[in-house]
Amino acid sequence: MKTIRTPILAIGYLEFGPSDGRVVIPLHGWPSDVHDFDAVAPPLAEAGFRVLVPWLRGFGPTRFLDPATPRSGQQAALGADVRDFMDALSIPSAILVGYDWGGRAACVAAALWPRRVAALVAITGYGIQNIPAAAKPGSAEQEYRYWYQWYFHTARGRAGLATNRAEIARLLWRLWSPNWMFDEATFAATAASFDNPDFVDVTIQSYRHRYGNAPGDPAYDGLEAALAAQPPLTVPTIVLHGEADGVGAPATSIPRDHLFTGGMERRLIPRAGHFLSRENPDDVVAAVVRLAGPEP
Repeated sequence: MKTIRTPILAIGYLEFGPSDGRVVIPLHGWPSDVHDFDAVAPPLAEAGFRVLVPWLRGFGPTRFLDPATPRSGQQAALGADVRDFMDALSIPSAILVGYDWGGRAACVAAALWPRRVAALVAITGYGIQNIPAAAKPGSAEQEYRYWYQWYFHTARGRAGLATNRAEIARLLWRLWSPNWMFDEATFAATAASFDNPDFVDVTIQSYRHRYGNAPGDPAYDGLEAALAAQPPLTVPTIVLHGEADGVGAPATSIPRDHLFTGGMERRLIPRAGHFLSRENPDDVVAAVVRLAGPEP
């Protein structure tokens, strides 16, 4: 593990591959961590890529530098962290890969700083939240899938997350990837990242902010205003979606495919669930290699 400082965070990350390789930054989801890419990073490194896998804010060894910084998990903060991480490592451009929170961070970075994003593997599609429209309910089936988000809007839910974070995460893994038979050692390796002292605060703020029920960090107000317009993503993109994703079925992401304006391919992955990079890592590797194209 390595650590790099940005203006806001000390970010823990893993590095694979040659230092002069084309840079790939895989970004993990919630509730998970860098182990999402245990079977993705090594083959990419062997193919000549420099792979940098950071822990997001609120996870694992990543820490806020200032106790006074709001513990925000809002989408603009996640995207700005990717930009700041690249700045700290003097990386002008990278291929971003992500799903869930990591996919949102990648989409935000691609929307706001497209020159910094060479290409994008967007697992489950366009991840930028439409917060102004968040009060509009979805289908009954989708509202049911989001039960944990409504739970986190309550004091009981906050206390439940603080007390039962591993139990909640284990349940969601099973619900979201029903065909993935992970073992306890695999889960335990990631569950340690939920012991981060900011995990609960960042999680609760994220799920409340996206529905307009918690204030954001004022430092990101300008970025959130830009994201409210649902900006197009102008970088080359491959969308991967597991057909058995227990959070959002593939059909739920298709309506926003028109927001990928830089060229997009969509691939449905049979039997895969939400944790696609763990279940079908070869598909993620292949998407990166295809987007990268031949060596310049």
